[in-house]
Amino acid sequence: MAETKYGKYLIKSPLREADAAVPTEVKGREEPTMTYMSNALVPGCNIYLEFGWIWDVPDPNPYILEHSHEYDEIVLHIGSDFKNPEYLGAEIEYVIGGEPLTIDKTSALFVPKGVKHGPLTWKRVDSPHIQMAIILNAGTLAEAAPGGFKGK
Repeated sequence: MAETKYGKYLIKSPLREADAAVPTEVKGREEPTMTYMSNALVPGCNIYLEFGWIWDVPDPNPYILEHSHEYDEIVLHIGSDFKNPEYLGAEIEYVIGGEPLTIDKTSALFVPKGVKHGPLTWKRVDSPHIQMAIILNAGTLAEAAPGGFKGK
């Protein structure tokens, strides 16, 4: 089948590269997470998007510690109940700029570049949900530094 003009922008198979962002095996979450957009997948795309499922309180908890990025980030936590899409099925404490925020609904959070964020601590998980990070203007894993990854 011939590739269409825009077919090269459609990612159907993710990279599994962000496991290096987590120093040890983490139970209760998808590992490694799935990278669905980056320069490696779509040359010239300066957006890094990765996500994974959380189905239990991660162990260790927290596994995402305080860190910052050189790029703006959007963090989403998305519930899995299509009849009640705002229901996250979890309670998470996320410290942003030293202020603890409670996330207990499907949500999106904008984290400006340079703002320290983390740790991210799950208080409970009642049903599976997705955690997604979108790092703007960062096209690679090393630039995006999801979860504080700084490279090997």
